[in-house]
Amino acid sequence: MKTINRILISTLILACTSGTAGAQQKLNYKPKPDLIKLIGKNLKDAAAQYKVLMKNVPADSLPETFEKNRSKSTTPKNWVSGFYPGTLFYLYEGTKDKILYDAGLAKLPIMEPIKYIDSHDIGFMMFCSFGNANNIRPSATYKDILLTSAQSLSKRFNPIVGCTMSWGSKPGEFRVIIDNMMNLELLMWATRVSGDSSYAKIAISHANTTMKNHFRPDYSSYHLVNYNPATGGINKKQTVQGYADDSAWARGQGWGLYGYTMMYRETRDPKYLDQARHIAEFILNHPNLPKDKVPYWDFNAPDIPNAYRDASAGAIYASALIELSGYVDAVAAKKYLDAAETIIRTLSTDRFKAAYGENGGFILKHSVGHLPKPAMIDVPLTYADYYFVEAMLRYKKLGKK
Repeated sequence: MKTINRILISTLILACTSGTAGAQQKLNYKPKPDLIKLIGKNLKDAAAQYKVLMKNVPADSLPETFEKNRSKSTTPKNWVSGFYPGTLFYLYEGTKDKILYDAGLAKLPIMEPIKYIDSHDIGFMMFCSFGNANNIRPSATYKDILLTSAQSLSKRFNPIVGCTMSWGSKPGEFRVIIDNMMNLELLMWATRVSGDSSYAKIAISHANTTMKNHFRPDYSSYHLVNYNPATGGINKKQTVQGYADDSAWARGQGWGLYGYTMMYRETRDPKYLDQARHIAEFILNHPNLPKDKVPYWDFNAPDIPNAYRDASAGAIYASALIELSGYVDAVAAKKYLDAAETIIRTLSTDRFKAAYGENGGFILKHSVGHLPKPAMIDVPLTYADYYFVEAMLRYKKLGKK
């Protein structure tokens, strides 16, 4: 209990660089001039591309993907809904193009009712949209919407299990996915701005329980742990969106890396930093990680090297590694930044970055949504664009407060 209280106190008094783009310590590191130039071009190209995408998005919907030469949009209740306005706000930060900012604002009214929704993904949906809008122009309205969203997420917490519930469960089941690590940022933010420690207590409990039960000895992660809600015992461990239950689904490793890096930022608890570093080492030292650092959809896919690549996982890795580099020694920082730079360069090539007007207006090609299902395979995905733009903005801010 003393440890949790110490963490909560540190959470409330930390000098706060709020924002989904993340906090970054000042590094003795100079970004590569040619990569900064490339990022500038990428952001300009992305802004033009998203003006194409805008034309394909119905007023009451949000874009999800483009497949079979058709745009696919989704409702605000879909877990990916917040990424489109969030990306628009990021692109506005990177280009100061007000058309993009206004397009992001135009989607917020259809997103606002989500603050009451019963969903484990409300952090993705609301913090990526309203959170990014609030970072640009802080607003009491945005703050209230986000706090209501945090309250809604808190209702899914089971103190016996120690986690918030993910997918709807059958009697005797309480299913928790690694993706939920990403929704904890909303809870940590809520404690910071409200002074109510209950949100952070839930986030810390969830992070600790996930650390204990989701990870294998090599620090790869299961996708899902199915708990008994009455006892907190474990019914089963699975990797639903990966190749097999004992495989390392690429995007899941990214959710863990990003989530524990964020939890270290918010608490300064060294065990979260250790966890993030172990996950990073699993990814970067894996023999099946391609030299260009954009992973196959699963590290254990049986058809490597002919397996599908997942640009979305690569983008998440890059963004997380850039932030993680600010919390470690110089040798580790260089390793993480070298990898992030390689990913950004790879995703900037014609293989992954779409030409103007192509790809339905999305920036990146070749992501994998849910191969076993199968659904959205080798297509653009809205969250791939989001984390790619976030990674580029984070790189531009290296060495700055």
